Amino acid sequence: MKDLKHLYTLEKLLEDVNNDLVRQASADGQIAIGGVCSLIPEPLLNLPGCFSVRLRAPRTGSLEMGTYYMTSLLCEFSRALLERGLEGGFEFLDCIIAPDACAQMNRAVENIERQNLCTKEKFFVSYADVPMKSDASALRHYAKQMRIRVLEPLKEHYGIDISDEALRESVRQQNEISRLITEMGDYRKEDNPRITGYEFAVFCLATYCCPHNLLLPMLQETVEELKDRKCDEKKNFRAKVVLVGSEIDDPKLIELIEDVGVLVVADRFCFGSFPGRGQILLNDTEDVLTQICAQYLDWGQCPRYMNREKIDARHTYVDNLAKEFHADGIIYQHMKFCDYWGYESASAHHIMRDEYGYPVLSVDHPYVVGNSGQLRTRVQAFAESMEIKKIQKIKADQIKTDQIKAGQIKASQTIVRRINEPESVRKEDKHE
Repeated sequence: MKDLKHLYTLEKLLEDVNNDLVRQASADGQIAIGGVCSLIPEPLLNLPGCFSVRLRAPRTGSLEMGTYYMTSLLCEFSRALLERGLEGGFEFLDCIIAPDACAQMNRAVENIERQNLCTKEKFFVSYADVPMKSDASALRHYAKQMRIRVLEPLKEHYGIDISDEALRESVRQQNEISRLITEMGDYRKEDNPRITGYEFAVFCLATYCCPHNLLLPMLQETVEELKDRKCDEKKNFRAKVVLVGSEIDDPKLIELIEDVGVLVVADRFCFGSFPGRGQILLNDTEDVLTQICAQYLDWGQCPRYMNREKIDARHTYVDNLAKEFHADGIIYQHMKFCDYWGYESASAHHIMRDEYGYPVLSVDHPYVVGNSGQLRTRVQAFAESMEIKKIQKIKADQIKTDQIKAGQIKASQTIVRRINEPESVRKEDKHE
């Protein structure tokens, strides 16, 4: 397929957290807000006058200093963030707002704060407590925390407008970003998709890492470009999968998976489009902040939500994605030493395989995947197993079809024979 016009530009932007678009927005006087988790609703971080940047550590080499402060038993993502902070990579931030969700991530942010790794005069860090279940009391607590830990500090330190009108404008802009990303992603439902999982991951990741107003023109142009993009006549993949799990902030992991012929058609992971790029619907009667929090609480697919309904809903959600995008299997992935997704992958592997009938692969991986030979081999073996299962299904369906046809032929032959029998024979059979 012909290369997408803006793909290379976004690939280069994603090589640095403080990229050209971030620097441009900062130079225009906008407040740069660092985020580490989707449990802080994005519209609260993209109010007029500010923009959010999900913290990452692209091109990470050694984790020596991050490991010194945080030990080798914590996930490499959190250690990589601290390493980048120690290198001065987050000096451009005006604040960091983190949920009290993952202790490992919080420890990284606390180190950045306590070691004064961001030195702007008004820089601050705020931690918000977020629910571990989804119900009415959790929603009230969630909305209260977002107001006192996110909105009010932004107003106090930087004079950000946190009115309902400002929140609605932020939601409107995010919905436009989400609409474009969804339109791009829907092409992955095609029998021979006109966009690869890697290409889509680059564009989707950019929406978490770049100012939305500066990124919007490139997304709009790409959507128009895709409408006329021609696929290669011959399929260059062996199977399709849904990729599920923790942070993937480097599309190279998806590129590695697709290099062995496994096309990623749906992305249910942190930094993915599901569920983070859904439309936020607002009415004119209820409190705007509560409405936003309610939808994020409803969307939440993180294994941190531990009530039974949420656990079951996560499996159903993945099943629905697999059906909608015509996936042949599911890959669960998580960062090494990620507590939440480590437990989730172990249980979901068996549930999605035994109860839902999908081929499932579970892998853990380091933060920097590179060109991992071990991971490549495992995915390749998984691709072969999915191919074998597809062949077996085709054969089973053919046998079933042949049996139905044979039964229909036999029934037809019996009817014809009975019709051709002398009337006396039919009467005698009926009498008997």
